[in-house]
Amino acid sequence: MRWSKTLSMIEAHAEGEVGRVVTGGVVDIPGQTMLDKMIHINRVDDGLRRFCVFEPRGYAPMSTNILLPPTRDDADAGFIVLQGDKAHAMSGSNCMCVVTVLLESGMLPMTEPETIVRLDMPAGLVVATATCHNGKCERVSLEVTPSFVEVLDAGVEVPDIGTVTVDIAFGGIYYGLIDPRPLGLEIRPESARTLVDIGSKIHRALNQQVSVQHPEQPDLSGISYVMFVDNKADGELLSATILPPGRVDRSPCGTGNSARLAVRHARGEVRVGDTSTARSIIDSRFEVMLKAETTVAGRPAVIPQISGQAWIHGLHQIGIDPSDPYPHGYLLSDCWGEAWDLLN
Repeated sequence: MRWSKTLSMIEAHAEGEVGRVVTGGVVDIPGQTMLDKMIHINRVDDGLRRFCVFEPRGYAPMSTNILLPPTRDDADAGFIVLQGDKAHAMSGSNCMCVVTVLLESGMLPMTEPETIVRLDMPAGLVVATATCHNGKCERVSLEVTPSFVEVLDAGVEVPDIGTVTVDIAFGGIYYGLIDPRPLGLEIRPESARTLVDIGSKIHRALNQQVSVQHPEQPDLSGISYVMFVDNKADGELLSATILPPGRVDRSPCGTGNSARLAVRHARGEVRVGDTSTARSIIDSRFEVMLKAETTVAGRPAVIPQISGQAWIHGLHQIGIDPSDPYPHGYLLSDCWGEAWDLLN
């Protein structure tokens, strides 16, 4: 066997959402900051993302996290999230996977009963508190970057659907938050394909009609995902985040619930110290707490705390045989949805 590139990975998932972690084979990515490095992937050289994420080495319902040396003195490790459409600035479930891998593999020392891990991400510093026992990372609580509302009750015209009301908020990345009930939708496993089809149409319309840009970090722009938001009968939060090119987040979604927390706070529904249980389409669970109030460029914002668990479930390597005709992979719409052609 002769490979021209080799990456070593540890497989993990956080409450059902796969976030494998590249632990070897990538020395660094050009850029002075983690945001610079993400921009390099998205605008200059997309080869590493395609190699990791596209078939035959990757698959649609997963993320790949590239571990990198931190670019700031107050961080223990840096990483960038690679997904089907591009590299993204923040992800709660992937933070849980990365922290669990760093501690359970021994890449960072584990201290019981708690270990603090500071993560350098394109969206900023994320402070993780890992609850540890007998060498196991039993829970990860994330103090997420400040989250804020961009606009409430925006009307968006969606082809074949009509006017859809959307709340737009930042939770590490920008989200469009949508009540599925006026659209005749329910957040259930058997509705996943329909949620993806309609959510993808709304997402494309949003980015065509609405321009958003972080007031302090202008390179954080555009609406990354849409999230259908509802409540269970017992009051627990229920959601389904739709990720390009067309799938549902298996976890309750950390960044999405951070954006949702900012909206709930703006509407007077939560106060500092309030905690809610967030459920995903597969009924997995995060705990969401409003840890503090703050401001971002003079506008009201909140500091969310998102808690959940990740599990390691495999080890493997991927590589390229020099004669392989698909060094950067391929996509088909049967798995990657109707927007697959936009990614080729």
